[in-house]
Amino acid sequence: MLNIVRASMGTILSLLGGAVAFLLVGCKSMPALEQQEQLVQAENLVLDHITSRAVVNAWGGPPFYHSEFGYFFVMPDLSVIPRTRVAAGEVPKGWRGGVHAGEGVYFAYPDRGWLLVFLDERLVYREKLQPDDIRALTNAWAYEARFKTSVGEVSRP
Repeated sequence: MLNIVRASMGTILSLLGGAVAFLLVGCKSMPALEQQEQLVQAENLVLDHITSRAVVNAWGGPPFYHSEFGYFFVMPDLSVIPRTRVAAGEVPKGWRGGVHAGEGVYFAYPDRGWLLVFLDERLVYREKLQPDDIRALTNAWAYEARFKTSVGEVSRP
C-alpha cells in the first residue's frame, strides 16, 4: 500500500513539475508597447517580442499587406519559417520535422526593405529583401487575390 502511495505521489509531483516548466517556457514576457516601438524604430526586430500594432505605430501602415492561412516550418530554435518563403519541394536547412499551421499576416515595407510575418499578432519571421524582390512578392499576392472566391463572405441584399 505504501508503495502505491509513493508511486502516486511521484507521478503527481512529476506532472506538477512538468506543468510549471511548461508555464514558464510558454509565458514569454512581451515588452510594453512603447519598448516594442523603440525596437522597431531601431530596426531591432526581435522575434516574439514585437506585435503588429507596434510596427504600425512606429512605421505606419504597411504599403503592402497580405493574410493567408499557411504552414510554417518550426526550426530547432523554435523560430518559424513560412512555407511560402521556401522553394517548392524544399525544406529549410536544419529543419527537423516540426510544422505549425495558422493565419499568417504579412507586412511588406519596400522602402525599408523588410518583409515581416505575424502569427497571433506576434512577429515570427523577418526577412531583409531588395525592393525588386518585395515588388515580385507583392505582385504574386495581387495575382493570387484575383482568383480568391468569396465563399466565406456573407451575401448582402
